[in-house]
Parts: sequence; C-alpha cells; structure tokens
Amino acid sequence: MIHKRQLLLSAAFAAATACVALPAAAQAYPNKPIKLVVGFAAGGPTDLVARTLAADMAKTLGQPVVVENRPGATGRIAEESVARDVGDGYTLLLDSQTLITNPLTMSKVLFNPLRDFVPISRVATLPLILLASPNLPANNAKELVAMAKADKSSVNYGSAGVAGSGHLAGALLATTAGVDMLHIPFKGQAPALAEVMAGRVQFIFYAVAGAKEQVEAKRVKALAVTSAQRLPQFPEVPTMAESGFPGFEVTTPWLGLVAPAGTPPAITQQLNAAVRRALDAPETQQRLAGLGAIPAGNTQAEFARFLQTDFGRWEKLIKTTGIRAD
Repeated sequence: MIHKRQLLLSAAFAAATACVALPAAAQAYPNKPIKLVVGFAAGGPTDLVARTLAADMAKTLGQPVVVENRPGATGRIAEESVARDVGDGYTLLLDSQTLITNPLTMSKVLFNPLRDFVPISRVATLPLILLASPNLPANNAKELVAMAKADKSSVNYGSAGVAGSGHLAGALLATTAGVDMLHIPFKGQAPALAEVMAGRVQFIFYAVAGAKEQVEAKRVKALAVTSAQRLPQFPEVPTMAESGFPGFEVTTPWLGLVAPAGTPPAITQQLNAAVRRALDAPETQQRLAGLGAIPAGNTQAEFARFLQTDFGRWEKLIKTTGIRAD
C-alpha cells in the first residue's frame, strides 16, 4: 500500500514538474533583448542604419534590439566574434561588403562568410558617387578612362583605405576599362576627399550622403553614380551604366543582417519578416534616405544567392589585382 502511494506521489510530482517546466521550454522567441552587433564605430553610416533598423524591429518583435559596436580591423573583429556565437537568435550582425572582402584580402580570417552565418536579409545599399577634382579635364567617366588610356601615368584615385568600397570600385573601373590607375589610400574618406578638392588626387568614389554640399559648392564635380538608377539627390548625374560601364552597380556597398550558423529556421524567418516590415515603413525609408541609403530587403534565399554571387565577383577581381589589406 505504501509502495503504491509512493508511486502515485512520484507520478503526481513528475506531472507537476512537467507542467511547470513546459512554459519555460516553449516560450516564444524572443523572450529577452536581442543584441545587434556592428563592426564599426558609433556615428558612422553602418551604425546609424543599424540603430534605425533596431528601433523598428523592436516594435515588431516585442523585445529591445540593442546595438553593440565592436569596431576594429575593418569589421573583422565583430565578424569573427559573431561567427563563434551561439545560434539562438539573440546575437545578430549587421554587416557590409567587408563580410565578403575581409576573408579575400586578409590572412588567417577565422570565419567563412558562406558557411559560418545564416543570411537573414539584405537591408540597404549605399550608392557611391564618382567625384573628380574641379580642374580635371574629364567631365564624365568615359573621358576619365580616355585620359588613362592616353597616358598610363596620368590618372590616380583616392580611397578611405585599402580594400574598402572606394578602392574596389576604382579597381573595377580600371580593370573593366583595361587601363592603369594609381590607387592612393588614406585613413578615412575625409582626408581623401580633401586631396581631391585640392587637385592633388584626381578622383574618388565617395559616399553619396556626404557629397551634395561639396558638389553644390563646386569644390568637386560629380561624374557618375554607382546605383542602378539616377539618384534624387543628383538627378542630373548619370549612372555608371549610362556612362558606358554597365553592371557597375555591383560595386555599390550594401548592408545586410546575418546570424550565427545553426540559428533555427523558425527564428530566422521571424527575423526576416521583422526586417522587411521595418523597411516597408515610410518613416524608416525617410530616415534611411537621409543617410544616403536605399532600402533593399529581400528573402533569405535571395540574400543567400546574393552573397554567393558577391563572393565570386570580388574573389575574381581581388585575385586579378592582387589587392591585400594586410
């Protein structure tokens, strides 16, 4: 009798424990704040887009999305740390083209961009504008290339640093046109642009967001934009495709959201939906436009294909040119 009573008590305890434990195990995602890692300093374009996106995603997800800056090594520090993180949906990475180019231009990178992350969604593109020194004879991209063909030592261009988006765009232009152009790297876009304005450097592929004032003041002249269509900020400036260089929009820097490998599909699908809902909001689009960014949300499958294609195109250019960042 006592033995039977003990069995009944044990069964009742097990059932009660299961009832208590079930809600904790089955809690809906997310049930705590989400960390959104950015590999660049606060106040820069990537950080500002991340904070805009985080605020809107939090409304959909019902939990805070907290931006955490881990700058250094052109985003590599953040990329490697998130790649090692647990794939539980609570650590995400908003990254740029460097997710692809860092492993191609740096030694001993501790992640594979196509294997160690789950694509969530592309978020935005940040078009570049080809700015030239005001005293440069060329007034469009074709004339610039013609100068380089006429005299191999006549054309140089600046950038914010080796293997950055401006450097890669310049290298692609030179490779596509079959000309030599000297790359002069600087520590940031501001000093590079200053040298273009002074006429000591001839051109630069520069972020659209910071260019309008300089163009309007005629400190530089705008030759082309890298976007697929003309930009409302510069309606009179042709695209690179219109200038005779089709497909050049692939150089336009992008931002995208990824999670560590192993993140469950149910979670990544929920995150994708939150991103796309945020990017569809008119107020978000307006804030992004103020940052020179164009919303570019897509499905997980589309973003995965984009990353594979992007890796292939930059791998080819980097091998051809021998660009190294270390």
